[in-house]
Amino acid sequence: MRIINVVVKPNSPETKILSETESEIRLAVAAPPEGGKANLEVVKFLSKHFKTDVEIIRGFTSRKKVIRIS
Repeated sequence: MRIINVVVKPNSPETKILSETESEIRLAVAAPPEGGKANLEVVKFLSKHFKTDVEIIRGFTSRKKVIRIS
């Protein structure tokens, strides 16, 4: 299990990783930040990237999130 900080930039043209370090990922997300759409996109994209379950544990309404990678 790993804990990583994620900084999200919503309403981007496409969902992609902008930069990645050991403890932080900067992520552009195509979804808008309303109704949990951006959070869902973050979880789906990072689950595919890491090929395992990903869960947001803090920052549901913030651009700065803390995620747990199983």
